[in-house]
Amino acid sequence: MAPDPSEQPEQPGSTKRAGERLDEAILRSKPRFNALEVAAESGVTIEETRRLWRALGFPEFSGEKAYTAADVEAVSTLMSFVDAGAVDFDTAVNLTRGVGQTMARLADWEVSTLVTRVEEMAAGDEANSSRVHSALQLINEVNPPFERLVVYAWRRHLAAAVGRIEAMGAKDEDLHTIDVTVGFADLVSFTALSNTLDRNEIGDLVEVFEARCQDVVARFGGRIIKSLGDSVLFVTNTAEESVGVAEGIINVIGRDAKMPDVRLGLASGPVILRLGDIFGPPVNMAARLTQVARRNRLIVDQNTADLLPVEEWEHRRLPARPVRGFGLVEPVAVRRR
Repeated sequence: MAPDPSEQPEQPGSTKRAGERLDEAILRSKPRFNALEVAAESGVTIEETRRLWRALGFPEFSGEKAYTAADVEAVSTLMSFVDAGAVDFDTAVNLTRGVGQTMARLADWEVSTLVTRVEEMAAGDEANSSRVHSALQLINEVNPPFERLVVYAWRRHLAAAVGRIEAMGAKDEDLHTIDVTVGFADLVSFTALSNTLDRNEIGDLVEVFEARCQDVVARFGGRIIKSLGDSVLFVTNTAEESVGVAEGIINVIGRDAKMPDVRLGLASGPVILRLGDIFGPPVNMAARLTQVARRNRLIVDQNTADLLPVEEWEHRRLPARPVRGFGLVEPVAVRRR
């Protein structure tokens, strides 16, 4: 019996072939169409096809056959609910952009997480003399259940997002506007510290910071809007929940001798919810407050302080100081009675 090519060691110059094998294992089909053929097969214009493809975050391929049957099906599926009148084309492009950006980050996250496992398989007892073979094996084992997990998680988060519109007090006249408390947590002197660490140590530090923040935010029913390596932006329904998050982050980050100190700022008020992000004065204020907060301390704006029950919380006004974009601001330090 002829040996399975996938089990043969990689040969010099076989990089393209290895890449093709990985592509086929992931995409489950070979490229058969060019852009014009995708448009013809799905019944849309070439410009609509290009807009959807760019919205997914991929570069355009001119005349080469770079598209699969799954690409044709995806375009057809999108256009089916446009044709049915559920949404217009611009809304479909907007949703596609969200999918593209979210899936791009998830894919990068998955690859960076699993690459260590691939190296272990290729070098250890499970070695088959080829990292490509190990990657193919891992893809076959992980991707089917991971795809089911992605769909499940999307459904759960969609249900939660719909619920938040009501729970966070969306304005009847504008469902994009919600009242929340915004929190910003920022590692102290991260830039200087990162200059003393190697790449693996920086990656481990950021991973621990983000993971611990995620755990604390979820515990109090909040949501991380974005993480920027050395900082995390989160929201909660109430000011008390955000203070609980802030105290939790100080406990798991600031009081860990192996981690940098952390500064936290909270601000409350209406924000605009768009494209999975939030915008508005509370977002900017929370970020600015971290610049004047002391290490492992929490300061809040007056709106947040006013929302905390006075019988449970002590408020102490701090000296007014200039805050970029807001002029002179009197931050408030809070602590439990």
